[in-house]
Amino acid sequence: MRKDNLLIELGTEELPPKALKTLATSFADNIQAGLNNAELAFAAIEWFAAPRRLAVAVKQLDATQQDKTVEKRGPAVSAAFDQNGEPTKAALGWARGNGIEISEAERLVTDKGEWLLHKAHQPGQSIEQLLEGILTQALSKLPIPKPMRWGSYSTQFIRPVHTLCVLFGSDIIKVNALGLNSNNQINGHRFQGEAGVTVAHADDYLAVMKKQYVIADFAERTQLVQQELEKAAEQLNLKADYDESLLEEIASLVEWPVVLTASFDTSFLQVPKEALIYTMKDDQKYVPLLKQDGQLSNQFLFVSNIESRDPAQVISGNEKVIRPRLADAEFFFNADKKQTLESRLESLSSVLFQKQLGTLKDKSLRIAELSAYIASHIKADEKLAYRAGELAKADLMTNMVMEFPDVQGVMGKYYALYDNEPKEVANALYEQYLPRFAGDELPAHPVSAAVALADKMDTLVGIFGIGQLPKGDKDPFALRRAAIGLLRIISELKLPLDLDDLVNKAVAIYADKLTNHDCHQQVVDFVLGRFNALLQDQGVSIDVIQAVSARRPTQPTDFVARIHAVSTFKALEAAEALAAANKRVANILAKQHVESAGKIDPDLLAESSEQTLYRELTSAKSELAAAIDQHDYTTVLTRLAQLRASIDDFFDNVMVMTDDIAVRDNRLALLFMLRELFMVTADISLLAKN
Repeated sequence: MRKDNLLIELGTEELPPKALKTLATSFADNIQAGLNNAELAFAAIEWFAAPRRLAVAVKQLDATQQDKTVEKRGPAVSAAFDQNGEPTKAALGWARGNGIEISEAERLVTDKGEWLLHKAHQPGQSIEQLLEGILTQALSKLPIPKPMRWGSYSTQFIRPVHTLCVLFGSDIIKVNALGLNSNNQINGHRFQGEAGVTVAHADDYLAVMKKQYVIADFAERTQLVQQELEKAAEQLNLKADYDESLLEEIASLVEWPVVLTASFDTSFLQVPKEALIYTMKDDQKYVPLLKQDGQLSNQFLFVSNIESRDPAQVISGNEKVIRPRLADAEFFFNADKKQTLESRLESLSSVLFQKQLGTLKDKSLRIAELSAYIASHIKADEKLAYRAGELAKADLMTNMVMEFPDVQGVMGKYYALYDNEPKEVANALYEQYLPRFAGDELPAHPVSAAVALADKMDTLVGIFGIGQLPKGDKDPFALRRAAIGLLRIISELKLPLDLDDLVNKAVAIYADKLTNHDCHQQVVDFVLGRFNALLQDQGVSIDVIQAVSARRPTQPTDFVARIHAVSTFKALEAAEALAAANKRVANILAKQHVESAGKIDPDLLAESSEQTLYRELTSAKSELAAAIDQHDYTTVLTRLAQLRASIDDFFDNVMVMTDDIAVRDNRLALLFMLRELFMVTADISLLAKN
């Protein structure tokens, strides 16, 4: 059977850069799914993407499906023939449908009966017969939120499509998609390449593209952009400031990347660098350059899509483009400084946070009160925390933040320092938004931590308090992110805070604005639920999390201490036996409805095994009192692991459910004592076998 390489390329108008990679990978995935469903074998599949094209290459694809035999079961023999042995209408209809005579039918015998059977030979279809359906289906499933029409076509796609190249080896496979008939023609670079270029063989695609000034391989183009950015920055002894997202967006804007260096007037450097960086990156897709001390340079890099014979003209054009954007930032900054943050507080009354929860000024005052309360628990300055909470949202009313929303908090810090607010307050205005994403830094100052926690808790309690819980992937107030941020701050900074207490305080501050009476319980459960997900992401095993969650510790720092202790305990040799013993104890106590500690009478402990266990439990309880008070759960579980031998001996030699009720109750009380000591840390019975 013939095997060859398949190429499919859609030539389009410029595709949305932020969607390019997703479109390309989805296209490849959909083609792969179509080939798999058609049972066409292949060795590998690759995707290519550039601003004006999406392409897929399938390696060593079978030209034809394998022939196969399809078994078609007919009616039961008992229903296929009448009393005279003549075929019934049902049997004749089935035979006709399969193109055979009844006499040609085979029999399928099973333990449930006998049926007519036809084994039909089904020849495999060729790639020529199958590909149009596979391609059409693949295109229909692309994630395109707003398709468009063009020209006189009735078809729709994310952008107008001009070429459709489909090659199997050197053969053109005739298909029709998006109103186009396939051929072996592609378009090169819009300015430096040619239109209607012939691709002789599927394997020639990348080479032909490069001759046409197009690097079609997205990964190769992205890597080239990165290498050239780093090279240009190194030559200037500066550091290129970009992340993966900006790098991929730039690579999605150019087919033939050429990195050039430009500059702007040094007077603009008086504006906070974050605002300048924001406008360079987000508005222009330029790459800022930083000095070795982290300060912004007046030079920057940009990636052109052409290899110009006069680069100076291209550089000059880009310098002219950036100047008015930087001038706007400078104007906004200077205008904002004429008014203090405090003077903007009243204007927050004109902006709703949420209809039922009031304005941003209301939120600011709530944050201030809750920040001071938290500060009192973490040894931070309460007055500074209140002041920072009060000013937390004031920079949202500045010209700079209204124009460049991503610099909220950053500009608050600069304006606070300009207003001679304390440094702790200024830092808190920026750090209130931390962490912004997974792995992001945390607030570095106690006052900042108090404000960050207050802001997040106020949002959680408020939105839950009016019954707008997140559902599915809908989370308009980013409550999941707020919960994870809150947990990270408390647990990683080891703050002595309790979720129950914080929620109670936040609910009290809201007073009568909240209508959901289950708000307190729901918020705590929601946050703890995020904790489970966060810990799983950190590699903690599910059974360890479940064991700790069973105790429902609401102090995140305490929760983490328990997690570490149980993880350490689980690695001990005695852990499996003790987990099993705890499970046995839990089952016995549950069956007998023992829910509270009974008094143990030492005189009723007749067996030496129960006497030994009682003695060791009493000793351990006394020894561990200090460790329990200090939440030193590792010490607690390590010490309890030493009870393994006496626990095993107890179950081997003592009958708990004896006929003597007094002795039975005494033994149940002993088991309750054992269970309670382990439950100080976690429900060890939930640990899975190693």
